[in-house]
Amino acid sequence: MNVHLPARLGLLLAACGLASVARAEPVSYSPCTDRGAPSIGRVLTDTVGSFGRLPTRTNLAWLAGGGAAALAVHPADNPLARRLPASDRVDDIFGSGSVIGGAAVQLGTGVGVYALGRVMRSGCASAIGADLLRAQLIAEALTLGLQYSIRRERPDHGSGFGFPSGHTSVSFATATVLQQFGWKAGLPAYALASYVAAQRVEANRHYLSDVIFGAAVGIVSARASRVTTKHAFVMMPSVAPGRAGIAFVRIK
Repeated sequence: MNVHLPARLGLLLAACGLASVARAEPVSYSPCTDRGAPSIGRVLTDTVGSFGRLPTRTNLAWLAGGGAAALAVHPADNPLARRLPASDRVDDIFGSGSVIGGAAVQLGTGVGVYALGRVMRSGCASAIGADLLRAQLIAEALTLGLQYSIRRERPDHGSGFGFPSGHTSVSFATATVLQQFGWKAGLPAYALASYVAAQRVEANRHYLSDVIFGAAVGIVSARASRVTTKHAFVMMPSVAPGRAGIAFVRIK
């Protein structure tokens, strides 16, 4: 198994995000057109109802692809965690990912956009804030449920359960919501989510397989909250002698 250092890890995770954005076109509804400002009660009710939209063929394909990719890189988890160098410079480069992907910032952004829309009487801003909140809450719930069911220790040991990565799942949920606006919003959003995922591995808080499956959980969470795309990509493992990688296959 060929284990790469943080720079190549960052490129791998960025590729994961970019492949998710490629040729994506919002089709279920416009982010703003003909959408009123939902009440907070409606947001919470819709969030609960969104769990019923999880078991679709496309969502199951995302989870299957994410699980297969996580399984493919699993043999590299421990070697990668051992070989990542301790470096203040690298920590400085990736350090912001811990804050950006945290629940306080992610959920705070959703609440802030929603509240700003209500104050400014903007149905568009309120609707986008509601989309963010639904996707983030679903991602948090799925992540916690999986973590406490699977109970996989983090690579630093003693800091809780790590599979899948919560920072990664919520960040990719946010990015998938923003993809409604097209690639100009989706591209930087997925790149930022990939940066968060890279930080979790670099900081030794998660294994590579944790963040790969976390990305799939985040995308599925956003799709269940009514954010859909015309074209989607499924992560599939690509294995060759001495190496393991990820391929992306477009599905309808």
